[in-house]
Amino acid sequence: MKNSSVGKHCGKSVVITGGSSGIGFATAKLLVDEGARVLITGRTQATLGLACERLGNNATAVLSDAASLSDIEALVDRVKEEFGAIDALFVNAGITRSEPFESVTDEMYDQLFAINTKGPYFTVQKFVPLLRPGSGVVLTTSISNVLGNPMTSVYAATKAALRSMTRSLARELLPRKIRVNAVSPGPIDTGILDKVMTKELAEQAMAQMTQANPMLRAGNPLEVAKAVVFLAFEATYTTGAEFPVDGGRTQL
Repeated sequence: MKNSSVGKHCGKSVVITGGSSGIGFATAKLLVDEGARVLITGRTQATLGLACERLGNNATAVLSDAASLSDIEALVDRVKEEFGAIDALFVNAGITRSEPFESVTDEMYDQLFAINTKGPYFTVQKFVPLLRPGSGVVLTTSISNVLGNPMTSVYAATKAALRSMTRSLARELLPRKIRVNAVSPGPIDTGILDKVMTKELAEQAMAQMTQANPMLRAGNPLEVAKAVVFLAFEATYTTGAEFPVDGGRTQL
């Protein structure tokens, strides 16, 4: 690991929900390597512990359920104790489910909206008092919010709602000098498909997504992480925007 005592983000404090794997972990690693102090959250202690060990001394890991308001409030208290105030908040925690429209249950619908939409909304709300003027909030949406892909009707709706919130929260937080933007990943090789599908179905799904992609490949988590860090820190004249990192899937 690079020396965390120097770097372009030395002295910055960042919170990343859903930071123990995939895009969240890649973003945490990038920021730690650039000198930031990072607190990550996740729902599995073993995965969190491994992630924190890999990130080193400038990282803290907290077990937290993104859909639980009490967990969110406890997380804010922990961050206040650890950092006092923060310079960036990456609201990345979320889940994906593929299900035919006819098979969607109310339990599945409620779970997806609770984790992907309600959780992020109240995470931003509760963290506002800790966000320094000039800080950046980044939400993770998805290219599904503008594509009519089958099997993703509820998931896509949760991300479309999050896109709308990005605009609304950006407007409301302007007086506090807090910017709010979204990163919209396309097919990214994070391994998440292997967790929600059989290996065969996951391979088929990834093959279909890459064949439909102008760049004919999946992205990697670091490519999204670089966009997140840009939106959080460098994009000082940008708010309310959604930045696609999708190999051109929604643009070409």
